[in-house]
Amino acid sequence: MIRSFLKAIITSQYLAFVLRIFVGSFFLYASMSKIPYPAQFAEAVANYRLVPYWLLNVGAVLLPWIEFVSGLFLIMGFMSRASVILIGLMLIMFDVMVLINMYWGAPITCGCYDTVGEPIGWRKITENAVMLIFVVQIYFFDRFLIFRRGGLTDPARIKVASSAARR
Repeated sequence: MIRSFLKAIITSQYLAFVLRIFVGSFFLYASMSKIPYPAQFAEAVANYRLVPYWLLNVGAVLLPWIEFVSGLFLIMGFMSRASVILIGLMLIMFDVMVLINMYWGAPITCGCYDTVGEPIGWRKITENAVMLIFVVQIYFFDRFLIFRRGGLTDPARIKVASSAARR
């Protein structure tokens, strides 16, 4: 009984909806401090010593906008699968970069939310891993797709509802 209850919760489309709003908001928030200050974000990324120099400025301008658009689309339910794929890839990339720098013993900040940021560590790895689990749940169980197949005015749903009303 408990097992079926847990399965029902984990596979719930309502949980996917809540997680979609949470993850989308998280990435919107994270992008807001990077978009107006790309130079400081480029400096934070350069501290990781993993991104080629020629790619720093382009990455510092594009990555926050990718975070912003993915988060916004996730909240809206527009192209949510594509958004969670992008977010999942970013989370994996962030975790790999943090793990490498933890191995090297680099005393750097993550550059996640502001120009100062918090120091890298297991807390950040855990946060990203939990967020990745959320992303996987959203990918497989999200069914609140308002913009897909006509959205709230889907002709198939109207036809079924009207034929049921005639009976």
